[in-house]
Amino acid sequence: QVQLVESGGGLVQAGGSLRLSCAASRLTVSSNAMGWFRQAPGKEREFVAGFGWRGRDTYYADSMKGRFTVSRDNAKNTVYLQMDSLKPEDTAIYYCAASTLRAVADPSGYNYWGQGTQVTVSS
Repeated sequence: QVQLVESGGGLVQAGGSLRLSCAASRLTVSSNAMGWFRQAPGKEREFVAGFGWRGRDTYYADSMKGRFTVSRDNAKNTVYLQMDSLKPEDTAIYYCAASTLRAVADPSGYNYWGQGTQVTVSS
């Protein structure tokens, strides 16, 4: 059974940084599309950033470009989301997801999801 386990969320002041981790089991992160999504209360789940299928490319939502960075440690089978210059509007539950279907930004294309980690940015 594929498992994705996120960690690293928490409370941070505006302008601060956090690094989220997503450790995968029974799935190789370098061989599949891996995405980070977030969902704020009352809003739809939205794409944040991720790796394309087989990890060949990285993708970012426009509002995250320059502030968020995805990376990967193949030896640990883990993907990361470095978040800098955080804003109160970045407050959400952040999810890691894996797609064997070559999805990028569409959450319906992802087969597996982590449980999510809360990120709260105070003003």
